[in-house]
Amino acid sequence: MSIPDTPAILELRDVRKTFGSVVALDAGSLTLVPGSIHALVGENGAGKSTLVKVIAGVHRRDSGAMTLAGESVDFASTAEAKNAGIAVIYQEPTLFPDLSVAENVFMGRHPVRAAGAIDRRTMNDETAQLFDRLGVSIDPARPALGLSIADQQVLEIAKAISLDARVLVMDEPTAALSGVEVTRLFTIARALRDEGRGIVFISHRFDEIFDLCDTVTVMRDGTYVSTHSIDSVTSAEIVTRMVGRDVDTLFPKTEGIEAGDVVLSVDGLTSPGVFSDVSFTVREREIVGLAGLVGAGRSEIARAIFGIDSYTEGAIRVDGTSLAKGNPRKAISAGIGLVPEDRRQQGLIVDMSIARNMTLVIRRTLAKWGLMSSKREYDSAREGAAKLRVKAGDLDSEARTMSGGNQQKVVLAKWLETNPRLLIVDEPTRGIDVGTKAEVHRLLDELAQQGMAILMISSELPEVLGMSDRVLVVREGRLTAELTRDEATSETVMTAATRTGDAA
Repeated sequence: MSIPDTPAILELRDVRKTFGSVVALDAGSLTLVPGSIHALVGENGAGKSTLVKVIAGVHRRDSGAMTLAGESVDFASTAEAKNAGIAVIYQEPTLFPDLSVAENVFMGRHPVRAAGAIDRRTMNDETAQLFDRLGVSIDPARPALGLSIADQQVLEIAKAISLDARVLVMDEPTAALSGVEVTRLFTIARALRDEGRGIVFISHRFDEIFDLCDTVTVMRDGTYVSTHSIDSVTSAEIVTRMVGRDVDTLFPKTEGIEAGDVVLSVDGLTSPGVFSDVSFTVREREIVGLAGLVGAGRSEIARAIFGIDSYTEGAIRVDGTSLAKGNPRKAISAGIGLVPEDRRQQGLIVDMSIARNMTLVIRRTLAKWGLMSSKREYDSAREGAAKLRVKAGDLDSEARTMSGGNQQKVVLAKWLETNPRLLIVDEPTRGIDVGTKAEVHRLLDELAQQGMAILMISSELPEVLGMSDRVLVVREGRLTAELTRDEATSETVMTAATRTGDAA
């Protein structure tokens, strides 16, 4: 696809942003032309989010230049950016759940009648017309509460169109979407591009970037690296520019390691309407991949094993000993650790310090005579951070200040502090960059070699195939296949994920 030969609608040059002594953005640059979809890529911590926040008016730059349609701009607020025609669509939009869809679209600018009352009919009609333009069917009068992530994003896009946004920034919009929802989002993005709008698309998924975008800009360590037409560069070249080195292998799985004794045994696990008659084992020195389509019941099985969710039938054993159901504390005592799918909502307390997050599960063991030593806590966290190569300027900083990849490492470190026999990792590399993915994969492989049993849930098929010794496939809450590493291919896994049947 050729890049439109037109003047830039948005341009940033050598933008710098610091927070105290921390340089979040050193020399950020981006040139976006109308009628194009421009990918922005880089490792977590590369400065992408800070650059987007400068564009959106969340942060004001310290230096550098930013122009919109040729005019210099310096937004002091998000309202200024929106009024200038800039909209940001986040991975998980923040809406007013108790208001209707139409009220969310027209928040702060509701049409009113002569008497001053909100003209709900006009508001609903105009919202319906926006959804018609986007080719989606959402009732404008329904509450926003209960909308899927995909529909929430469509709502935000409708809001942007109603504001006549010229620039749309899509920040990791597909991370929580199914394949069908991604296809719908891409159809909408292409339609907006064809209307002449400029779109910045941020993603760690190269297949999406090469499918959707015409241009790609690479950032590293807060600095602009390069810009390329999408048809003039390969994914391997982009990765090298992102990380500043060759990533020899994304899946450093050690072959030929013989599995040991059974650590986890699941027998006939059933929760009506969620999963049924699930049976499998995980052994020492083994990574077992749990694959399947979104909504198949994989995370629910993991939550039941850990004791978050209950079940009506079946048994779970760890090292041959029955595990009480519905009791996460007993699961932890038995040697189970769970890295959840949503690290920000379920794995971290983002307003708490990094050090405190890393030691939450082992605070009792760190305390002496019932008292916690800050030094003991900090020393333990520092050791864990070093092992996992966590990049953090200060472990006393809030966890929310870290990049997604480093947040994931903190969650991993927290559970590794418990020396688990079984580690359950649910979407371990979702939303993190390719360099950090390789580090997480290396860590999981090392843990397995050291004797840990690992149950890995992933929606990324290459990850499942590249890291698993065995693959279990779940469809509609039932196991439909158990495949060896040699048997597991894209074809065999997807066939099992899309048909019913008993475990092979």
